[in-house]
Formats: sequence, C-alpha cells, structure tokens
Amino acid sequence: MPPQKIETGHSDIVHDVVMDYYGKRLATASSDCTIKITGVSNSGGSQQLATLTGHRGPVWQVAWAHPKFDSLLASCSYDGQIIIWKEGNQNEWTQAHVFTDHKVSVNSIAWAPHELGLSLACGASDGNISVFSARPDGGWDTTKIDQAHPVGVTSVSWAPATEPGALVSSGMHEPVYKLASGGCDSTVKVWKFANGSWKMDCFPALHKHKDWVRDVAWAPNLGLPKSTIASGSEDGSVIIWTVGKEGEQWEGKVLKDFKTAVWRVTWSLTGNLLAVSDGNNNVTVWKEAVDGEWEQVTVVEP
Repeated sequence: MPPQKIETGHSDIVHDVVMDYYGKRLATASSDCTIKITGVSNSGGSQQLATLTGHRGPVWQVAWAHPKFDSLLASCSYDGQIIIWKEGNQNEWTQAHVFTDHKVSVNSIAWAPHELGLSLACGASDGNISVFSARPDGGWDTTKIDQAHPVGVTSVSWAPATEPGALVSSGMHEPVYKLASGGCDSTVKVWKFANGSWKMDCFPALHKHKDWVRDVAWAPNLGLPKSTIASGSEDGSVIIWTVGKEGEQWEGKVLKDFKTAVWRVTWSLTGNLLAVSDGNNNVTVWKEAVDGEWEQVTVVEP
C-alpha cells in the first residue's frame, strides 16, 4: 500500500497520531491546543470529521478506548488537564470527564487492556502517575504512584493482560495488572497493582540509558513465556528489556545507538516488529532474528 498523505488541518506541530480500533479514523494532537478527528479510507481519501477544543495548552497525546466502551477518546496536555471525550451522535464529541489532579504538564496517557475494565494511566511532570478507573455508577476511582520518577514522567505503557506463558500452560490465570514507565531520571520502572495499591515490580529500576527516557512500550506477548519492554531515550539508544518468570531480573540489550534522540517506540499488534522514530525524522522497523539479535527490516519513507 503506497504511503498516504493526510492534511490534518492543524496550525502548529502535531505531537501524536493514533488510529482507532477499526483503522477508519485518525486522532491527532497538536500544539495548536486542539485534537482533530480525520476519516481515512483504503482508497487513499481522507476527510476532516471533527475538531475538539477544550485544552489551554499544547496537546501531547491522544488515546482511543477499546470500542466495547463505546466511542471514547482521551487526551492530555501541557495545561495539566486529562479530558475524556465521548462521541454521541456521529462526529459530535463532548467532554465526558475532565481530570485536573495534576497541576503541571501531563505528558503521556494509556488505556489499560480492555480485560481490566476502563482504566487510564497518566504520567506527568510532577513525577506522579495516576490511574483513573471507571465505576459502574459513572464515577471514577483514582489510584496513584507518587514520585514514580521524581524529575518527571515522560511515558506510560500497560502490560498485556495475558500472563506470560499462558499459551503453553493450563489452568485459570488472573489478568496481569502492570505498568511500565519512563522518566527524566533516565530510568524505566515496572509497577504492579495488588491489594489496592501500586508497588514497584523491578529491583532496582532499569537503568541503562544516560539521558531522559522519551518513550516506553510494553510488547504484546500472545501468551509467550517472556515479557518485553522497549525504551527509547534522548541519549539516542533503544533498549529491549526482557524477563522470563515472575520475580526474575529484567535484562536490557541495546538495539541500536541512533546518534540522535529517539522519540517514540511502537510495537506491532503481534509484538514481533518494533517501529522507532528518531530526531532525524526517520522511522525504522526492527525484528528479532532467531539468534536473538535485532535487525532492521525496513525504513518508512516520509
């Protein structure tokens, strides 16, 4: 499929672009303080469907909820607000809820796997991570990780709900309730929710980067017997972290030094391909070879 150019209609830098579950709509977040919804088709056409206004600063990220929770979109901004947008009639969006727990820039948001219910993790420049979970009565419960990364949280990513190894073992499995986070302290941390609170689940913190961690992404595991997290950093490196059984130590392997800041790392749905976008405007795709080494399989031409 040839690349498709889409005019978003934003008047400033676009910070995030996210496709909905069905691949029919794009949500884009921009420094112009707006979110735009664009319809896309396989034939190459695109159509601007809606502009969402309500943030008072640059919008850093947007995230679509799973369609089992209806048509919901979350956004986070420099203004400290996290807004949950709900689509009523087609292309008519309203603010269903606004969270103002963070008084500083909220840099990253991520919806939990749908098996865990409607839960949104948020990382902010105050160093805290908050998780908002919808209740049946329409309200929201909040759990917090105070000072997860004392200088600021840059990214959050949920573990798959399927326990590693579930594919090859029998019996009932509790869904996995874990988060990975990256921060300005150059570390990656793993968190587990149990007995009503979040606790760190990696000792010590995962520390191989030499500068801010810009992004973390927990790979889908499809029930395979290991967990994998990718992290990208201002120092130019991407590190692949893996762990086997629960309680073992995470091991980090440098995928590559890109010689420029790495902004985003994103896994394919099956977890076997990793896309990396860097400060030279390059997007490269990587795959793990049989011998465990990572090899570049393609460059995405802009």
